[in-house]
Amino acid sequence: MNRTRVVVALGVSQTLAWGSTYYLPAILAVPMAMELGLSTGKVFAAFSSALVVSALLGPAVGRRIDRFGGRDVLAASSLVFALGLVLLGLADGLMMLWAGWLVIGVGMGMGLYEAAFSTLAGLYGREARGPITGITLLAGFASSVCWPITGWLDAEFGWQNACFTWAAMHLLLGLPLNRLLIPFGIQPPQPHSDAAATEAESTWLPMALLTFVFAVTWIISTAMAAHLPWLLQIAGLSPAAAIAAAALVGPAQVAARLLEFSLLRRFHPLLSAKLAAVAHPLGALGVMTLGAPLATLFVLLHGAGNGILTIAKGTLPLAIFGPHGYGLRQGVLMVPARFGQALAPLAFALLIERFGTQALLFSSALGLLAVVALLVLQTHALKEAT
Repeated sequence: MNRTRVVVALGVSQTLAWGSTYYLPAILAVPMAMELGLSTGKVFAAFSSALVVSALLGPAVGRRIDRFGGRDVLAASSLVFALGLVLLGLADGLMMLWAGWLVIGVGMGMGLYEAAFSTLAGLYGREARGPITGITLLAGFASSVCWPITGWLDAEFGWQNACFTWAAMHLLLGLPLNRLLIPFGIQPPQPHSDAAATEAESTWLPMALLTFVFAVTWIISTAMAAHLPWLLQIAGLSPAAAIAAAALVGPAQVAARLLEFSLLRRFHPLLSAKLAAVAHPLGALGVMTLGAPLATLFVLLHGAGNGILTIAKGTLPLAIFGPHGYGLRQGVLMVPARFGQALAPLAFALLIERFGTQALLFSSALGLLAVVALLVLQTHALKEAT
């Protein structure tokens, strides 16, 4: 099947999946909390439970995609997302709210980037770097497209109907895209060799380093996705200006991914990852020192770095370990990241309440530690090559 068709189908379905789940609390957490008589923290705790569920499911989902391909898993995720969003829209208290998010967490484990990347690795092997970049180019608009839509639906029809609308979109758009336009395909099993045990022993350090990098960068990404409009208001922007500036994350992600697709693809993905990891600390330094005047620059740098790091999450394991066992490896790599994501919204909310924009010192330190880990990974790769 035409690769462009597959990339477009996955790109659109991933935009829907991310925009209607991961990016939902940034807009709906406050109206949910107000109407249900809950604190915002309890709403974010329920959202965090979804990330924990997705972490626990990740390795099993990845193993299944390695064995049978990802088409049916992605199609099933559309159904699960729809069910979770319906339960969320029907919530009249804390228990139903948790039930909705727990089901959505199952869908996240089955239907976000890890599953999409693993599907592409099964279809195209080491040539999957281009398609991975392609779907992230499209899905990079998830926040820019879905935040305004969710905000409008909430303002006009209420947060419950916003959830119902997104559920319908999973059935009417996500399901046919995933089931009808994604071909079946898996890489043939890798032949056994006498060097297999030695190779397995040599992968523990790269796996540990990648696990750390993905964990800290996704903690930063989740914290910003949940709190960026609020953080920008603290920096001095009006509510409307803060939302408008935060929406620039999507275009910045896409611009950076175009750079990766056109120029940086000629180099090892480690170079892209190092450049991306340092972008958030650089932007944070500006907004912490000068406030509102550099808020937009901070958003653009954060978005650009996040955009490339999302690609690196798919391309680095592919470049270092190859396509065989890719799905299981992706699932394992993302377990600590998902647990970190689960804690990030609440933890960063507490940091912002206490320190304001200086809370970015914490996220910047994490970003710089990721750069160090990538440098160690590069040194290890060079030693292995020689």
